[in-house]
Formats: sequence, structure tokens, C-alpha cells
Amino acid sequence: MGYDLIIFDNDGVLVDSEPISNRILADYLTELGHPTTYEDSIRDYMGAALHRVHDTVLERSGLRLPDDFDDTLHQRVFEAFRRDLRPVAGVAEVLEKLDADGIPYCVASSGSHERIRVALRTTGLYERFGEERIFSSQDVSRGKPAPDLFLHAAGAMGSEAHRCAVVEDSPLGAQAARAAGMDVYGFTAMTPEAKLGPANGLFGEMSELPGLLLR
Repeated sequence: MGYDLIIFDNDGVLVDSEPISNRILADYLTELGHPTTYEDSIRDYMGAALHRVHDTVLERSGLRLPDDFDDTLHQRVFEAFRRDLRPVAGVAEVLEKLDADGIPYCVASSGSHERIRVALRTTGLYERFGEERIFSSQDVSRGKPAPDLFLHAAGAMGSEAHRCAVVEDSPLGAQAARAAGMDVYGFTAMTPEAKLGPANGLFGEMSELPGLLLR
């Protein structure tokens, strides 16, 4: 094993949240007068912090989103999470394998701290991380695709960047990992391979990941 730390993205990697959250985001933006399809939301916002939504809408329309946009969106997303969210198939087994081999891991997500915790608790994954191994874009001044979040997580975990591997499913996250000087493994369940490359490995099923990381 060549890595001292495995850094997981949350949405779409640990929890199967991208279909839920992007449908809700697209519907809400459309409701506010900014027509957005599910496919638009995946293309423009998947893997990004919420400020990207605000910035993109302002750039395209010249209009600002309502002051309560974030709170309303979170409320709608969290309600759907508690009702429908599931872990990504096979991810629990991947974490069990890392635990058995004594390989440290953490989560570093563009989502808020509250969103990460709601998702992990709902899917039964929270106990595998605990407070000390959860990192959010709220912890840094620049979110993905800047490297700040991944560098912050590595530093907090006591690992050097070149000894870390990042597991990502979004182009923005993969770009951030490369900018941080970390290896990146791209999960292609929802993202075309070409949008995640260049990567150290690409995989479409979680069962393939240990073979890539532990070779």
C-alpha cells in the first residue's frame, strides 16, 4: 500500500445523494425563475459548494438568489435524505477493508458540515468517521476545484499530500485532488471517464476500489 491516507468525497461516493440533491436543486432554481434541468444541475454544480450556484446564477442572469436560498434548499434536501438516502452500494465493505488493513481515511466534501452529518447518520456511515475525520468546504476559504480542502484534510490528519489518495466522482473534485498533488481515483457511476481524467485509476463499482488502492 503506497498511501498514508485515503480521502473520500461524500456525495456520490459514500452516499448516493447526487440524484436526490440535483433534482431538488434543479426544481428549486426553476421555481425561482432560473430554468434548470436535472442534467444542467449535474453538469454545472455536481461536486461544488453552494457559492458556485449563487455565482453562476448571478453571472448568467444578473440576479441574486434569495437570502434564504441556502436554508430553504438544505431543508428540502435534508427532508429527502432522511426519507430516501442510501449508502453507495459496496462502500461499507470498502471501509471495512481499510479498517482491517489499518489504513486511515476521512471525508472531505463540498457540502456543509450539517449536510455531511445528516447524510452519514442517515446511511449508518457516521460511526466509521466520527467528528475528527469529517472536513467541509466551510473549513477553508476556497472550495473545489481549489486544492485547499484536500490539503486541509491531509494536514489535520497528519499526512503529506503526495502520500494521499482521493476518491472522487466529480470533475471539480478530481481537479482539486490533482491541484493538491494527490493521486485521484475516479468513480464513474454518474460521470463519464473522460471528465475525471487524467486519473490514477477509474472504476464503476465500489468493489473495484480496494484492488486499485491496495495494489
